[in-house]
Amino acid sequence: MLDKRILADLQEYIDSNMTIILYEKSAGPLEDYVLESISPLEIESFIAEKRKPTLQKVLFDFIDRNGAASDVEIYKKAGIDRRHFSKIRSNPEYRPSKNTVIALALALELKKKETDKLLSSAGYSLSDSETADLVIQFCIERKIFEIDQVNYALDYFSQKPLGGVL
Repeated sequence: MLDKRILADLQEYIDSNMTIILYEKSAGPLEDYVLESISPLEIESFIAEKRKPTLQKVLFDFIDRNGAASDVEIYKKAGIDRRHFSKIRSNPEYRPSKNTVIALALALELKKKETDKLLSSAGYSLSDSETADLVIQFCIERKIFEIDQVNYALDYFSQKPLGGVL
């Protein structure tokens, strides 16, 4: 527990450093204020410049590079049903769960860097602070790509298994 003096210093620090901005109702909505200082064209340009490929594009590029495996082999190996895989294929805006993306990376036998790229394209990452993510990283580094074996390792550490496994 923190000392009362430290807590008092903390409160003083917050009081002296916190900025409170008051807006008058007559000044108009906050959105109008923000958009006056930022050009929508600037935002569009920034997005166009920074946007990375979608999960759909990255995934199917990896599948095409894999060559030997068909879509059916990949989604079966990942433990994903045909309809779910079809949703990923047909909707570029669709974002499956992190576990689904990991299962696809394992099915494709991607290296760590490639797995990171695939996860990133869906807005996810593997954390060095999460036990489940470390188990996944370990399996990838050791080339353990069988979903059942990965789930066994996750279960051993009392972690949730990859979902949707057949």
